Amino acid sequence: MEQLSLPLTLPGAYPEKVSWFQNILESLGINRSLTWPDQFGLSLRHWLNQQDYTPIKTLSLFSGGGGLDIAFHDAGFDIIQMVELKAQYVQTLKKNSMPGKWLENSQPICIDIREFFPTTNLKIDFIIGGPPCQSFSAAGRRASGVAGTSDSRGTLFQEYVRLLKTLQPKGFLFENVYGMTGTQKGKDWQEIQNAFQQVGYTIHFRILDAADYGVPQHRERLFIVGLKEGNYLFPLPTHGPDSPGFEPFYSAQEAVTSVDISNAEEGISGRYGHLLTSVPPGLNYSFYTVEMGHPHPVFSWRSKFSDFLYKADPHMPVRTIKAQGGQYTGPFSWENRKFTIAELKRLQTIPDAYEIVGNRQVSIEQIGNSVPPQVGRILALSILDQVMGVALPFPMQYMNAEQQLGFRQRKRQMTEKYAQKAKAAITLLSSTKQCTSISSASHENNGQAVRFLSSDFAWTPQKVSDSIKINLKYELNSSGWTITAQTSEIWKEENQFFIDVLPSSDNKDWVLATSKVKLCSQNLDIQLFTGLWKAFEEKLIEITGMADLIQLSGYYQYTPRISRIMTFTPELKVNLFWRVVQYVVKGIGVASQLSTQDLASLWGVQAENLFSYLQSLRIMGYEVRNQKTNPQIPRGEYLIPYAFPTLTPRSVQLRKDLGSGNE
Repeated sequence: MEQLSLPLTLPGAYPEKVSWFQNILESLGINRSLTWPDQFGLSLRHWLNQQDYTPIKTLSLFSGGGGLDIAFHDAGFDIIQMVELKAQYVQTLKKNSMPGKWLENSQPICIDIREFFPTTNLKIDFIIGGPPCQSFSAAGRRASGVAGTSDSRGTLFQEYVRLLKTLQPKGFLFENVYGMTGTQKGKDWQEIQNAFQQVGYTIHFRILDAADYGVPQHRERLFIVGLKEGNYLFPLPTHGPDSPGFEPFYSAQEAVTSVDISNAEEGISGRYGHLLTSVPPGLNYSFYTVEMGHPHPVFSWRSKFSDFLYKADPHMPVRTIKAQGGQYTGPFSWENRKFTIAELKRLQTIPDAYEIVGNRQVSIEQIGNSVPPQVGRILALSILDQVMGVALPFPMQYMNAEQQLGFRQRKRQMTEKYAQKAKAAITLLSSTKQCTSISSASHENNGQAVRFLSSDFAWTPQKVSDSIKINLKYELNSSGWTITAQTSEIWKEENQFFIDVLPSSDNKDWVLATSKVKLCSQNLDIQLFTGLWKAFEEKLIEITGMADLIQLSGYYQYTPRISRIMTFTPELKVNLFWRVVQYVVKGIGVASQLSTQDLASLWGVQAENLFSYLQSLRIMGYEVRNQKTNPQIPRGEYLIPYAFPTLTPRSVQLRKDLGSGNE
C-alpha cells in the first residue's frame, strides 16, 4: 500500500466519521488482524528504520518488565539503558535485549536507582518511566489513607528529578497511578510539579484510560510529559466514543482469540472458587451481596477489592490487571477459569514474541506493573511529532488543553448496566432471601462440639501444636442462637460474661433466620473470648454461606450492620483491660484512625498504658494497625477496623508487628 507523507494535523482535519485509527493502520500497511498491536509495533519500527533521522537516545527508569520500553523502542527511540531494581524483572529485560529479540541492543542494569550515577559521557535525549506506585494506590487508600511522598517508595520520584538535573534531556515521560494527584490533600502533587519545574521542565499532564488507545483493558493512569522547551498536546483517543470516527473499543475476546489455551487451568479452587460460575461476565463478588439483591448473600458491599471474583466481559475491555493479588483476584475468563499468561499478555498488548521470565506470579507482576505498549506507542508517536520533529506517515490528532474525556462518565454508565445484568441473573435464582432453615438441621446445630484455637488464630476440629481445647455448646433456633464456651469438661450453669449480637436498628437485611445471638463463657479468658467469635463465625458460614463475620457486619468504613453489647455477671471483679474490651466490642474507638490520647480518653485509661492494651487486643485476634504495620498511618495513631477479632492464619496483618510503641 502506498505510504502517505502528510503534514500532522490538529482535530478536525478529517471528516467526523473517518476512523483515525483505521487511517493509521492503512498508512502502516496493517490489516486489522487478531494480533494487530504486534503488527503495529513491527510495522512502525520497520517504517522508522527506513527514515533518515538521528536516533533518540533514551534512558528507561523503573523499567519493570519492559512495557514502556517496548512502546518507545517500536517508535524509534534508542533505549540506551534500562534501570531496574528487581533481578527477576531484569532477567526478562536481558532475555528480550538479545540479538533478534524485541528490545535488541538495549542494556538492562540491575541497580537501585538511588545508587545509579550515570557516567559523564552518557548523553540522553529523553527519559521514560514511573516509580513504584503502591504509596499512591487504591490499596493504600483502603488501608486508611495513602502515604504518598511520606513513604520511601513515594520519594523515588526525587531520584527521577536528580537524573533529569544531571542528564538534561529534551524531555521525559513519567507514568503513575492517578491517585498521585490526591494524596495528602494535593500537597504531594504540588511538590512533584514543583520539583520538575525547578530543574527546568514545563510539565503537561493528563489522566488517560488505556482502552481509549487500543488496549483491551480499562486502565486509568497519570501521564506527565515534561519538556525543556516547546509545547505539548496529548493525542486524541484512537478508540472508543471520544475517538475521531468512533472506533469501537478493542474487546477482550478479540484480543485473546487464537491464543493457545491447551495449558489453561480449569476453574478456580478454594473456598469461593465455585462462586465464579454464577457471576455474570463483567461483575465481581458484589453479585453475592444484599445490595445486588442476591437471596443468599456471601459478601458485604465493598468489603473486597473490585477484582475479587471479577469475571471479564468478552465484549468489552477488561478491568485493570493487577500486579499483586490473591487466589480470587481477577480478571478471570468468561470461561470460568484463570487467564493464561499468554492471554494476559494480549490483554496488556505485550507482543506474543516478547518473553516474560519467571513463574506465573512473577510473570503477572511484570504484566500488571507494565504500561501497556499500545498506549505507550501512541504517546511516543506524539513525542516524535511535537518534540523530536519526526514526520510520520499519517496525521496525528490532538486534544486541546481544555478538552475533557468521557471515560469516568462511561464507567458510571457501565456500573448501572452491570447492576441490571446482575438483577436479571438473580431473578433466575430462588426468590427467598432466607437462609437454610435452622430447624431442618437442628440435629447438627444443637448439642456440643470441641474445637482447637491456635496462636495464629486457626480454628480446627483437630488438635495442632500450640493450640488449646475449647468445649462448645450450641442452642440454635428461630428465637435466638446461644453459643457457650469453656475449657472445663464439666458444664456449669453460671457464666461470667455475655456478648449479645443483634441487627442494627436500620438493618433491613439481617440474613440470620433468628432474632439475636448470645455468646457466653464460664470464664473471663482471652482465648475463650476469641473462641466464641470463631464459633459464631463458623456457624454463620455453615448455615448462611456468608464468607465471615466481616460480611455480616459490613466493611469497616461503613456503618456496622450489627450491634454488640458485652456484659459481666454483677459479682465479677472486672479489671481495666476487660473494660477496654467491653468498649471495643461496643464499637468505641473502632473503625476510626485515632491518636494515642484520643483512644486513651475514649477508653478511660492512661495514655502511657494504651500500647499494652493494644498489644493484648492483638493477642486476642484483633487487627490493630499503626505506622509500623501500615506506613501511611501517621506516627502515634492507631486503627482497629472491627469490633470483633478478625485475624486468621491467612491475614496479612498477622505477619506484621506493632513495634515497641515508642516510634
